[in-house]
Parts: sequence; C-alpha cells; structure tokens
Amino acid sequence: MAMRGGHPGADGMDRDGTGANGPLRETATTKSLLSGAEGPVVQFENVGMRYGLGPEVLSDVSFRIQPHSFQFLTGPSGAGKTTLLRLILLSVRPTRGLVSVFGNEVSGISSASLTGLRRRMGVVFQDFRLLDHLTTYENVALPLRVQGRAETSYRAEVVELLRWVGLGERMHVLPPLLSGGEKQRAAIARALIARPDLLLADEPTGNVDPSLGRRLLRLFLELNKLGTSVIIATHDFGIMDSVDARRMVIGDGRLRIEG
Repeated sequence: MAMRGGHPGADGMDRDGTGANGPLRETATTKSLLSGAEGPVVQFENVGMRYGLGPEVLSDVSFRIQPHSFQFLTGPSGAGKTTLLRLILLSVRPTRGLVSVFGNEVSGISSASLTGLRRRMGVVFQDFRLLDHLTTYENVALPLRVQGRAETSYRAEVVELLRWVGLGERMHVLPPLLSGGEKQRAAIARALIARPDLLLADEPTGNVDPSLGRRLLRLFLELNKLGTSVIIATHDFGIMDSVDARRMVIGDGRLRIEG
C-alpha cells in the first residue's frame, strides 16, 4: 500500500506533505503490526528516577504506550521529558518501579537483548546527530548497514525515502552543507528507514519554520497509519492542537494524561 497524497511539489514532496509514491508501503512487517492483539509497546509502573543523591526527577510515573498509538509528550523545560525519553530508550535504568519495553522488563535484561530492543526503535534527536563525514544518503542508510545488510538490498529504498522527504537532490551532500530543515528531514528519514515499531522524536519541529513543521508532522502521522507507535516530545502547541492525540504532560516530575 503506497502512501496516499496529492501531486508532487517542487521540493519532491506532495502538497499535503507526503510523497506520491512514498516508500512506507504495507509489507509483511507492517501487516503484522496492524494485526492487533499485542501487549503495550512501553509500560511504566510507579517509576521513580533520581541522579545520584539528588531529588527525584520523576516520581510515581505510570502509563502505557499501546501498539499503533500516537501521542505527544510535553511540559516545561526541566520537568523530566528528557529523562522519560532516556528511560524508554533504555539509556538509563529507573531508581524504582517497573519499566517494560516490547514486553520485556528491563531491570535485569542482558546487553545483547538491549541492543535487539533498541533496534526496534527509531529516534529523532533534537540536535540531529548526523555524522558530518558521511553524506545524507550514508547517514540515512546507516541503521541498515549496522544490521549487516548489503547496499544492493537497500539502496533503492533509501533513495526513495530521501526523495519522499524532499532530499532527493541533496543525498550526496555532507551535513555541514545542509540547512537546519534539511538536517531535520535527514534525521527523520534515518529514524524511519528501518521501519521501527516505536518512533521517538524530541522536538522534531523546533528547528524549522511552521510550514515545514506541519509537513514533518504529516510524515509521522503517515508512519503511524502503517502501525508504528509514535511519541513526539514538543513545546509546540500549534502542532499539538492540529492533531487529536493523547497528551502526556510532565510537571514537577509527575505525569498526567490528557485525551
């Protein structure tokens, strides 16, 4: 199932922000994602987190991220959003409480298992984290190279995705020569290329103009339609107000759910 959209615009993207023949088609993987009957993608139960001997950054946080769901994570600076994302990414362990990712309770999980779980996630970092010595194409293809795949098996897919996000003419350019919006789209393409079960995006519209921000949001919504659970951390109320989605609001280390 190709992604639906209008006619391609001058930047390689449709007028509605998607691609006319986008690469995120329904495959056996996405069909299994859409089949239902899965448990929560992420589950927190009474989670507390502190660094060293300091006060708790998160206190008694409980929530579930369901398969195929879309939600925003928001709250003032310093409220604990970054720590929550790090816990989901398995970068840190909670001080107390239960964190489960893809049905695996993480407190005693092995390093090998952690690597396998992380490969089921796509991440869009606020600071892009592109490798300056690699071209746009090479940065986007990197997750597939890490999996040991031969370039002949993925080249067409990477090129198609780059065209879909409007970077078809910039795929051989190094990151220092890309604009902020182009870097953001490259980072998003890198997060999407491996068809993750869970996508985490940290302020994905924070470095782009409102028009491009809306187009990027539509990319996430299209991916979600194909079965990926999506969490977008943002302060952008304009973006949040444009989508009827659950909001996870952090304040003073505590979480409340809206919607």
